[in-house]
Amino acid sequence: MNYKHLYYFWAAAKAGGVVRAGEQLHITPQTLSAQIKLLEEALGCHLLQKSGRGVELTPDGRIALGYADQIFTLGTELEAAVGNRSTGAQTLNFRVGIADAVPKAIAYRLLEPALTTREEVRLICHEGNFRDLLAQLSVHRLDLVIANEPMGRQTSVKAFNHTLGVTDMSFFVAPVLRASLDDRPFPHCLDGAPMLIQGASSVMRQRLDLWLAEHGLRPRLIGEFDDAALLKAFGAEGRGVFMSPSVLEEETCTQYGVEVLGRASELVEEFFGVSVERRVRHPCVVAITQAARAQFKK
Repeated sequence: MNYKHLYYFWAAAKAGGVVRAGEQLHITPQTLSAQIKLLEEALGCHLLQKSGRGVELTPDGRIALGYADQIFTLGTELEAAVGNRSTGAQTLNFRVGIADAVPKAIAYRLLEPALTTREEVRLICHEGNFRDLLAQLSVHRLDLVIANEPMGRQTSVKAFNHTLGVTDMSFFVAPVLRASLDDRPFPHCLDGAPMLIQGASSVMRQRLDLWLAEHGLRPRLIGEFDDAALLKAFGAEGRGVFMSPSVLEEETCTQYGVEVLGRASELVEEFFGVSVERRVRHPCVVAITQAARAQFKK
């Protein structure tokens, strides 16, 4: 396979058309199309198809684009690494995968210490499904994966869990909704109250369901959300009571204009760092684990 042809395909896919990509690369559309055609012949499949005045990716094209993204990202990192060595600069690339269930504010708190090490650090973050991130970790495309659950024993990836911390959960409510809730103390005021909850696949959702059942509470479930920010946005408008880590109480109240309805010490969310190192040596991971112990309850 000719990687120059792959680059032309990548450019056309990113630009949304051969004409636009040709303008960016200073190549005629005819030449660009011919080069992409050679790539398609080498791979034995069509990568692009016409769509109106532009082009769109075929199913095979979407697969090829994913690999091309990784190839050219690694190429950029290679240039930076070799360039730093030739100029005497020492930049440490720190590649982190963040499971999509981890709140962004928590991810920032955990990662920020990595930028305070003695080394000059370039932080490269990827967000995605926990299992997919573990697969990338196993082939050393990532240095660390941050998640709100440990890597299970059934996983074939050879890696190790490092506990970063634990936080209680708090329940929040918009002032406009607070006045309409049952005047019984928390958590009994949740019975019959409108509530916004995490999606069914969430670890915290399973814990919440058990906690509600143990307390005999039956709130009115208004909505289920995989995205924590969207859940809070609905909560800010008074659509329902919602739950978030207690360690983020101040930020949550300030950003969304809500107040704390109550706290549940029995409901906790845990955060883990998963790495291929049993004994942490990477300076960024060391900084993260040490700072997390000070920030989060154990």
